[in-house]
Amino acid sequence: MSASPDQQANSSAKQGFAFGISIVAAALLFVAGLVSVFQGISAIANDELFVVGRNYVFEFDLTAWGWIHLILGIAGILIAGGLAVGADWARIAAIVIASLSIIAQFLWLPYYPAWAILIIVLDLIVIWAVSTWNPNNAYNL
Repeated sequence: MSASPDQQANSSAKQGFAFGISIVAAALLFVAGLVSVFQGISAIANDELFVVGRNYVFEFDLTAWGWIHLILGIAGILIAGGLAVGADWARIAAIVIASLSIIAQFLWLPYYPAWAILIIVLDLIVIWAVSTWNPNNAYNL
């Protein structure tokens, strides 16, 4: 039994919406990863760029934080590429890397709060977009 034209149009619209959400998530993850890479490079290259407050419970050397952000950023950029091409592994990896990034940014708040809050917001949007997208539902009515 073939689907009616209305059902085919509805399925196409759902698939297009699902694809759009995946592209938005990939773009946001790419931007968050790129900003994390810049944070990491800045922290590694010059410790005086950051405002350092009083002692902090989760205190690391700024160079160590720089390497953490650099690694998370590169991983985020690579996973964003996987999301953009529709790789199944990239959906789970995106949620994992965005969650790790949120934790790292939370711990980074005392050093550079504006960037940390920006990346936390981007990571939350990525997690929402990736977790709400269900490519299997795009074909169901």
